[in-house]
Amino acid sequence: MSEKKVIPAGATWKEIPVAGIIPTAGTAQEFKTGDWRTRKPIHDEKKCINCLRCWIYCPDASIMVKDGKVIGIDYDHCKGCGICANVCPDKVKALTMIAQSEEE
Repeated sequence: MSEKKVIPAGATWKEIPVAGIIPTAGTAQEFKTGDWRTRKPIHDEKKCINCLRCWIYCPDASIMVKDGKVIGIDYDHCKGCGICANVCPDKVKALTMIAQSEEE
């Protein structure tokens, strides 16, 4: 695995590596992109029917599933797009979006 480059505070644009480069397979997990979001999904385990629509549609693989059940959300990688909440069945609405500033 490649060594991580530390970017010092106040670095110029010339000192920042080119974005979007994933040098080897499986390294995307190392890049925490969850701090990009302004809204975040909240999962209500009591309402969830485990249809897994959220897991299927999540573009960031941020819906955590174990034994066929949603067990949480990987906020380190969730970008807050809201697709999961949008595909959650209307009668269920186990996933809702809140402003990131409404941290619990």
